[in-house]
Amino acid sequence: MKNYIFELEMKVRDYECDLQGVVNNSNYQRFMEHTRHEFLETLGENVQQMHENGIDAFVSRVEIKFKHALRTGDKFLSCMNMRRVGVKLIFEQDIYRRSDQVLATSGIVECVIVENGKLTRGEYFDKLMDTYTERTTKKM
Repeated sequence: MKNYIFELEMKVRDYECDLQGVVNNSNYQRFMEHTRHEFLETLGENVQQMHENGIDAFVSRVEIKFKHALRTGDKFLSCMNMRRVGVKLIFEQDIYRRSDQVLATSGIVECVIVENGKLTRGEYFDKLMDTYTERTTKKM
């Protein structure tokens, strides 16, 4: 495994699997989204509160590569890194099966910010990245 700025352990639930007994492909995107939301919480942000303040983060593009299937009861680690590119914040997200650290999926998620109904240049992402940098610097 490579180094990540955030990791979240989760467990596959029965209802997330399809008839073949493996996690349905759409759920991997949900796992990634949940990871991003939990990461925001560590920065003192909350998606609902952001929305109430007129700030909405929208996914503008998703690319997921499926490598190995997860099954009911599997514990997994959802990991992410982020970088800013133009108006977008790019999340590089990987999901590993916990028992043997096999890469299950790898994804790139691009997000933009809409503030009061208008697409921004991504200034809000700068604030998030500054908060992350401040918190990691204090830990060292």
